[in-house]
Amino acid sequence: MNTKTHVWFLIILISFVVNALYVESASKTLDSYLLSCGSSNGGSDSDGRKWESDSKYLGSSDNSISAKAKFQDPSLPSAIPYMSARILTSESTYTLSVSTKKRHWVRLHFYPSSYSSLNATDAYFDVTAGETTLLNNFSAPITAEALTQSYIVREFSVGPFSSDALKITFTPSAKHNGSYAFVNGIEIISMPELFPEPATLVGFSDQTVDVASSTLQTMFRLNVGGQYIPPNNDSDLSRTWYDDSPYVYGAAFGVTTETNTTVKIDFPEEFPKYVAPVDVYSTARSMGPDSKLNQNFNLTWVFPVDGNFMYVVRLHFCELEQTLINQRVFDIFINNQTAQEAADVIAWSGAKEVPVYKDFAIFVSNTSGSAQELWLALHPSVAEKPEVYDAILNGLEIFKLNDTSGNLAAPNPVPSPMLLEAESEEKTSFAEPSKSKKTAHIIGGAAGGAAAVGLVAAICIVVYNRKKRVYGNESNGTSGWLPLYGNSLTSHNNSKSTISGKSSHTSSHLSTLAAGLCRHFALGEIKQGTKNFDESNVIGVGGFGKVYKGVVDGGTKVAIKRANPSSEQGVHEFRTEIEMLSKLRHRHLVSLIGFCEENDEMILVYDYMSHGTVREHLYKCKTHLSWKQRLEICIGAARGLHYLHTGAKYTIIHRDVKTTNILVDENWVAKVSDFGLSKTGPALNQTHVSTVVKGSFGYLDPEYFRRQQLTDKSDVYSFGVVLFEVLCARPALNPSLPKEQVSLADWALHCQRKGILEDIIDPTLKGKINPEVLKKFSETAEKCLSDHGTERPSMGDVLWNLEFCLQLQENPSSSLVKDDVGIAKDSEIDAREANMAAHRKLEPWK
Repeated sequence: MNTKTHVWFLIILISFVVNALYVESASKTLDSYLLSCGSSNGGSDSDGRKWESDSKYLGSSDNSISAKAKFQDPSLPSAIPYMSARILTSESTYTLSVSTKKRHWVRLHFYPSSYSSLNATDAYFDVTAGETTLLNNFSAPITAEALTQSYIVREFSVGPFSSDALKITFTPSAKHNGSYAFVNGIEIISMPELFPEPATLVGFSDQTVDVASSTLQTMFRLNVGGQYIPPNNDSDLSRTWYDDSPYVYGAAFGVTTETNTTVKIDFPEEFPKYVAPVDVYSTARSMGPDSKLNQNFNLTWVFPVDGNFMYVVRLHFCELEQTLINQRVFDIFINNQTAQEAADVIAWSGAKEVPVYKDFAIFVSNTSGSAQELWLALHPSVAEKPEVYDAILNGLEIFKLNDTSGNLAAPNPVPSPMLLEAESEEKTSFAEPSKSKKTAHIIGGAAGGAAAVGLVAAICIVVYNRKKRVYGNESNGTSGWLPLYGNSLTSHNNSKSTISGKSSHTSSHLSTLAAGLCRHFALGEIKQGTKNFDESNVIGVGGFGKVYKGVVDGGTKVAIKRANPSSEQGVHEFRTEIEMLSKLRHRHLVSLIGFCEENDEMILVYDYMSHGTVREHLYKCKTHLSWKQRLEICIGAARGLHYLHTGAKYTIIHRDVKTTNILVDENWVAKVSDFGLSKTGPALNQTHVSTVVKGSFGYLDPEYFRRQQLTDKSDVYSFGVVLFEVLCARPALNPSLPKEQVSLADWALHCQRKGILEDIIDPTLKGKINPEVLKKFSETAEKCLSDHGTERPSMGDVLWNLEFCLQLQENPSSSLVKDDVGIAKDSEIDAREANMAAHRKLEPWK
């Protein structure tokens, strides 16, 4: 081997070694810690991420204990990391090795539950990361209550650091006697520099804010016009992106756009792909096609924030429709100040389907006596005379910057007066006044409409109580980011209602009228009829408790629902069920025969429904229902709901319409059941009932979820999910499916709009449904699922359409002509309409 060859060999070898060392060094800087606090060996969460125990990172302390939560709220993403906690009764520090040159995400997870013998309301504490105060006098229970959430996530961007260790210190607050700190999960993830350029200061176009030198708290991260994006679908930074719709102000919702699956978002070379995932740039919200109308309003979002802090607002854009400069030009306003005039996405990006982002900074002062808000508004730029008067936004992030003292902490949010009043009413009216007990209130998670793999995970939109939208004058501190969408059943207090003392009378929980209208069974009769609650007689289990098959009066078959003492439902549901059903009699409502209230028992006795729930026959293979049977069941349930909405003395909103609450008797007659969450509708001079959110996730009306304003159209939305469930024979939520298919409502609407609904219907029905019937049935379900209640049909219209479907299925040769709302237009239908009108008058007592 000659000298020249030796030189080249050495060069190659040195290059290889240097490259290997670089790769090794780079890999060491990719710090990642997922700590399940208080857990002995960690575990995997619902996204498949592996968490480890926190013990080896925590400094030695005699005042640190591991604890398990006593109750798992339905909205929790998974047991890991939320069901275990590290309790800290004195100052304690986690020390984690990190790269000094990297910034890091720090995510803190809190589930305010009862741990050991500690009172959750005593958990007040501070959290610091290095020299920065992240939380001060923080109370997770108060925050969860104010935000109607079951768990809290706080995300911060910290660093770089002066040393190779990140120290996170928890200190019980000195402002409260007996205070302690706790944490359920800690995430540390290295991140690139997301703010290489300073942000433009709104109101001062010649000034900028250096974001890279600050510690940040994530306040909001939204996929505008799109769905929830879980951490494992983010662009390698494990971020969570939420639906923006809960923050859209007023009725000007605009329209959403989604690219075709064949369209490829073109990231420029200088544009890092980690800025935001492709899914963010593939969807958008715009004002709509009517240029004249668009000139008269703004597309606006409102966000509750903490006062006396600087905020950075990052707007993500990607033009999905226009291709030329000056086709769509708009102005951007933040808190009524012009942030950008004549914004033209094509001019910024250079082409269609090319992403771009803009950063703006604004200081939000602390105005005493009112909640602080950050408003973002987009308006067509009339002065530029664009081809279309419209505006567009694809994604949005809002970050809070630390103040000059290195502080990011804000006061705990204040629960809204309306929320406190509603909870107080539930507490005081459902237990005996003389023996009522005070219980710790840990708010359950809330649900709604949108989902994805992480939907089961938690997800959820932070509905801060903001004025002009939900509660009126509201919280003075927000500091929250986790939105409401979650796999939750309710957003009410999870504390159990209890019966105080032993009672053998009905007066403790029931009105005299309800007790008089309903039979009172002795506990001995119930025990005899169920063979002392023999487990072999259990025919179902629900949120209230177990349901037993029983016999009373020597041979009458009944269903006996017995309250579970540990259930989150209790006196309120027991009382509501009796007072509602004792006044209602309808062929398509399950009849309440009586109740028992002795020795702390709460028992309800119903007619026995031999064929059980509709769900059992859809995808549990109990029976394969024919299409005609399914239509008849849907019609029966619609009649029951229509009666509730219009036939009773007052409008009654069921609030928990789902296939497990629709039962079928021995003749396959459908009956609506379970009125524990039902509520009397609004008065004549009102449009809605304001109330905390209750219902079953997957069926929950997103408008009710956003505004906490209940109407009968909330039942219509839930029934729309039931219609698609009956057609497709799959659950309303199935987290094992790809993210876009998790929510049946979202997936069915997507398929309906793409014209591929037939691909997802129950295989046993294919070829057996008249095409016109399928079209009418699916259109009816689609309209039920309209995002705004005013756009949904009434239950009477739904019933009419379903009866029309049945008639057309049985008589395919009928030449009935229908318009867009399903009203036929020939004499045959006019006659049928008249008959139906007469039929409906008699229907309540059918």
